[in-house]
Amino acid sequence: MRISAAFNRINESGKTGVIPYIMAGDPDLETTARAVQELAAAGADLIELGVPFSDPVADGPVIQQAGQRALKSGTTLEGILEMVSRLREQGFETPLLLMSYYNPIYNRGLAEAASRFAAAGVDGLIIPDLPPEEGGELESELKKHGIDLVYLLAPTSSDERIKEVASRASGFIYCVSLTGVTGARGELPVELPLFLGRVRKATSLPLAVGFGISTSRQVREVGRVADAAIIGSALIDESGPRTDVFREIISG
Repeated sequence: MRISAAFNRINESGKTGVIPYIMAGDPDLETTARAVQELAAAGADLIELGVPFSDPVADGPVIQQAGQRALKSGTTLEGILEMVSRLREQGFETPLLLMSYYNPIYNRGLAEAASRFAAAGVDGLIIPDLPPEEGGELESELKKHGIDLVYLLAPTSSDERIKEVASRASGFIYCVSLTGVTGARGELPVELPLFLGRVRKATSLPLAVGFGISTSRQVREVGRVADAAIIGSALIDESGPRTDVFREIISG
């Protein structure tokens, strides 16, 4: 599978993996497709595509506004999947994950959604509002197609919750660096190594850290305690994805 292969390459290289996040359809899907290719060429190990949603409770203002622009341009889940299909037909091989709220997937029907994701070439899903206690049916459908369901953990997660997620997750675990919503921050929490140490004790899966990462220094800090850094809000402005900023961050 592409995700596990990507993390194997990261570990073999000894570098910190980098996972950019952009909102699909902001400002349109043609721009998104070009940005995905540019991000991969610039060194992205995996790429997250946000699925715009009307009530994005985990997103900060930058990503919320990007989602609204994407919805205004007419972006739909099906349109995103058609774009992914075209990229795969052109030979694009970088792992692609969709970061979506649960409602659009549930409304489509879990079995049908999983089949369509696989047909398009999606490698994984990240669903911020799907707790592991309610994810069993979707996990089962995705596993039939070799698609990873990536769960999130936060610094407030109990040891019991960490163990539960570790037993259910596949691909990697998304470790939220801080409590609150997405958005660039000047500093990473000093408690981050302690939190990641708790997660490490429960799993051998790769750990990727997101929320608040916006500088090359922060990427290096993450690399001391995790396998990959997820960069989101720093790559988004009113004109759409900032692939130039991504290049600056990973080359710094």
